[in-house]
Amino acid sequence: QVQLVESGGGVVRPGDSLRLSCAASGRTNAMGWFRQAPGKEREFVATIDRSGDARAYAASVKGRFAISRDNAKNMMYLQMSSLKPEDTAVYVCAARRLDTWYSSSSSSYAYWGQGTQVTVSS
Repeated sequence: QVQLVESGGGVVRPGDSLRLSCAASGRTNAMGWFRQAPGKEREFVATIDRSGDARAYAASVKGRFAISRDNAKNMMYLQMSSLKPEDTAVYVCAARRLDTWYSSSSSSYAYWGQGTQVTVSS
């Protein structure tokens, strides 16, 4: 069992940057970030493989967000830039149980954090 804890959320203005962190209780395989806005379904944001060499992003965040990980510290990060009001959501990190390859499908993830709120508002 792996516990995941997110941090770094907050209230920012459009165009600002923010870095989210996800601390894992132990070794993790592929990981990802998802988000859920009020009244909307959870959506994929970004994913990274076990090695950190392969990444994938949702079209809505590509070029603005960057996912990374530090396996020595059991940490994953999401650097968010040029934030927009439509990025407002609870951001949740997730980890796959056995697979080292990344995935954009939430059903392929076994472990989930509680989430951190990101609000982008002028």
